[in-house]
Amino acid sequence: MIEIKNRYINTILHTINSTNLRRADLHGANLHGADLRRADLHGANLCNANLRRADLYGANLRRANLHGANLCNANLHGANLCNANLHGADLRGADLCGADLSNANLCGANLCNANLHGANLCNADLHGANLCNADLREANFNNEKLKSNPIFIHGLNWPIIITNKYLLIGCQRHLFTEWQAFNDTQIEKMHVHALTFWQTYKPMLMQLCTIQAIKMEETLASGARMDQIDKVIANTA
Repeated sequence: MIEIKNRYINTILHTINSTNLRRADLHGANLHGADLRRADLHGANLCNANLRRADLYGANLRRANLHGANLCNANLHGANLCNANLHGADLRGADLCGADLSNANLCGANLCNANLHGANLCNADLHGANLCNADLREANFNNEKLKSNPIFIHGLNWPIIITNKYLLIGCQRHLFTEWQAFNDTQIEKMHVHALTFWQTYKPMLMQLCTIQAIKMEETLASGARMDQIDKVIANTA
């Protein structure tokens, strides 16, 4: 028998008649403020569960089903969410610093004000996700370490993501320089409507790419200045 307790007042929130939480059925459970630090919830069903303000620090949620779960202000620092289903989950204000979200389904998830600093988002599906004011610095996004938050554009023919080096349009992801150099024939081969789209939006998209590249240069320059300051302080200590 496992007792899941509240992290603040130690009251019992839920009991599981099992020796572990792997593949546990917690569908729709009220686990508001639960203490689940370093819990092994591999493959657990937490669909529509209330995990608001829960402490899931370092928890193993690999392949867990968190579809529609409420994880608002939850602590998921360093959690393993690889291949997890977070479709439509509420992650507003959640701490996902250093979390592994590789191959996770984050379609339609609300990540507004979430801390994703240093998180692994490699191959994560972010279609329709709300990343308003989320901190994505140093996050691994498709094997690119971000230096500033990406630009997300919705409502056009395809979803668009602009990072510090890459422009992703639908399934086409290329360096800024590559997009700039593509000729009409190359663009036309990408999709039947690609050329018309590119001719219409290329100037705007290239301008945004330039802005993102400048942000990266400024971040790197700022980091170099801080390193110099640290060296000066160390030499005078």
